[in-house]
Order: sequence, then structure tokens, then C-alpha cells
Amino acid sequence: MTGPQGKIMLVGIGPGSHEHMTHRARAAIAEADVVVGYVTYIKLVADLLEGKEVVRKGMTEELDRAVHALASAREGKKVALISSGDAGVYGMAGPTYEVLFQAGWTPESDVEVEVVPGASAINACAALVGAPLTHDFCSISLSDLLTPWPVIARRLDAVAAADFVVALYNPKSGRRTQQIVQAQQLFLRHRRPGTPVAVVKSAYRRRERIEFTTLDKMSECDIGMLTTVLIGNSHTFVRHGLMVTPRGYANKYELHGDGSTREGERAGRSLSTGLIGWMENLRIDHADGETVAALALRHQLPADYIEAVLAAPVENEAVKQEAVSAEESEA
Repeated sequence: MTGPQGKIMLVGIGPGSHEHMTHRARAAIAEADVVVGYVTYIKLVADLLEGKEVVRKGMTEELDRAVHALASAREGKKVALISSGDAGVYGMAGPTYEVLFQAGWTPESDVEVEVVPGASAINACAALVGAPLTHDFCSISLSDLLTPWPVIARRLDAVAAADFVVALYNPKSGRRTQQIVQAQQLFLRHRRPGTPVAVVKSAYRRRERIEFTTLDKMSECDIGMLTTVLIGNSHTFVRHGLMVTPRGYANKYELHGDGSTREGERAGRSLSTGLIGWMENLRIDHADGETVAALALRHQLPADYIEAVLAAPVENEAVKQEAVSAEESEA
């Protein structure tokens, strides 16, 4: 006869304030018999822990947290393993699943697992400074405790060149002081010195601090382990104390008039410089004598990709898109 089924709830508690925890996160902690977490995160939810077994772990004891959670769940207990932000974004979800798989666990095993999502630091910090993530963005952790620095540096260089808005997690600590300087140097290879940067410390917590700066001055700011650094792209601007990254509506619409589309554009259709229009122009330019190498250089794309586009069968993309648009309008 098997015992009662235990459960591990991987709970993202958000940035730290109860107002920004989800209803499910609070409910998961309420129903838990055991709450496991990093000491700082335990403090953030201390008033929700009355009558519960509380297991506090240190900064580098992530695997110990997961092992303890599994052991308690196998005793039939409900365990809330908490992470700040979202448990799946630099949180405890990944290492816990690794420990589970190593122990032979499957979804059909005697321990149920639930991931409870929460607002990550990138969401919290963006909300405090305006709308910096309205266009494409990514996040990179500068912690080299588990990831080799050359891997981190290659990622930084690639996203800087690709003009993403970037959130830097774990930018600096007492021992790791040069990583943020190296990140700055890599970004300055591709971005202008005046690129807007927001440095947010302890978002929605008691010691919250927000500082607007620029890429060339970024490393001079007060940055630590509780800081997230948001680096804008080539279109990001700061106005009236708000950091905003345009989505691109001005490429298609007259923003200062009646909102009508610009000449050559149509609402609900790809830009004239979107994939279909670009492919057509690429073929015209190539037919006019521009080499693959020259086209690759102009568009900053790999030459073999340009070759593949030019070699693809020519379809009537415009007619196809008209048909798709008609279907969507009828739906």
C-alpha cells in the first residue's frame, strides 16, 4: 500500500511585494506543509509562513533545496519551493527537475510537481521605468559561477550586434566586479555611447532604487546582486523620466495625424520592407547586377542565406498574402 502522494510546488513569488504575487502563488504557500527557499526570499513571505516547517538555505545551495523538497514530498508532504520572480527564469524550476530526473522521477511517480509562474525581474523593472520591452528583447545573466565567461561574452556580443533590448541579470557582486565592465565594453562595440540604460535595484522592495544613465556610464552606477540592468536598443529613448522602446508603428502609420497608413503600406499587411517585399526587391537588385556578397553586406546577413533566398522558387507571395488576409477578415 502506498502512502499519501506528496507534491512540490515551484513558486515564483514575483519581485517581492505581496501586491505583485499571483493568487495561485499565495494559495500554494498557504496549502504547503513545508516551505523551502533562499533566506532572503523566506524573509519576503515571512508573514505567510505561520505554522509551517520552514527550511532556509544559502545562496549557493540550490541543489540542496531541491533535494530537501524531494525528500519531504516523498514523505507525503506538500512543499512550496520558492523563487523570487519566476521559478523558471534563473530560478529553482530547472535545478529541481534535474534532481528529480536524476532520482528516477517521472510525471507518473508518487510526487506531483507544479510550476507556479510569477513576474520576473525583467517585468518588474520594466514596469517601474516605462515601456522598454515593447519590441524584441532578451535577458543574459552575467554570473560566471556556472557558465564559462567566453559563452557569456559571445552571447553579449551577439545580442548587442542584433540590436535587442537586453536585461542583465546578476550583473555584479562583492567578488564579481569586472563582468559588468566587460559587458559594457562589448556593447560599446555595437551601440552608441548615449544608448539609454536603466539600473533598477530591489524592484518593489523596501530599498528600491532607480537610476537612468547611458551605456558609456553604466558601469559607474550603484550595481549589485539585487540589481537588473536594462539596456535599450538603437530606437529606445527616455522622456519625462520614462524609458520607451517603440514597437514600430511609425514605420506604417501617421502617428501625428489621423492614424492613417503611410504611402505604400496597408493595415494588417506586412511592411513593404517585410519579408515578401524584401524578397522581391532582393531579386530585383540581384538581377540588376548586385552580387550576393554585396547584398549580404548591405543587409548584414549571411551570404549563404541570401543565396538560399535567391535560389528559392518564385511564388506569387503578394497573391498568397491577399488570400490569407481575406480569410482572416472573414473569420
